[in-house]
Amino acid sequence: MGDYINNYVFKALENYPYDLEEVMEALNYALSYDEKNTMALTLKGRVYAEKLYKYEEAISYYKQVLAENISAFEVYSPYINTLFWNEDYKEAEQFINFALTVKGSDKALLYLKKAILNEQLRKYKKALKLLKVAEEHTFNNEFISTINSERARIKGKIPKKENSEQKKRRKK
Repeated sequence: MGDYINNYVFKALENYPYDLEEVMEALNYALSYDEKNTMALTLKGRVYAEKLYKYEEAISYYKQVLAENISAFEVYSPYINTLFWNEDYKEAEQFINFALTVKGSDKALLYLKKAILNEQLRKYKKALKLLKVAEEHTFNNEFISTINSERARIKGKIPKKENSEQKKRRKK
């Protein structure tokens, strides 16, 4: 039975995001065999969030995954992204803080998400500090490149301080 489920999940993963009809068909088959399959529920949530923009429905799928297995790490990133898109910042912060305590969770990714949360809240300096922490937990160069591009983007959003000459000119 497990092989059938995995075959359908793999088929869905292979077709995502290019052939959504195939994805949904494969997910429905997988979930008909095991309605609590965390990979299938996560991918179904991603379809609702990333393609249909139905954030509440996606969040519902992600919460089912977490209720089934709190260590289903495949759900962490899409769940956090969906909370951001739905502007559920407090819930995102609470989940990130919790996820950081779960053994085996990707701390670098979670600190990156925490930095992005602070960026969205316009707490740019705190976001930059969190990127430093994310970098300390990173084990590969590709993710360090991601952190560096995030850092550059956030630095670009920090308002420039005016020097005293510019302030005087503006007052005149």
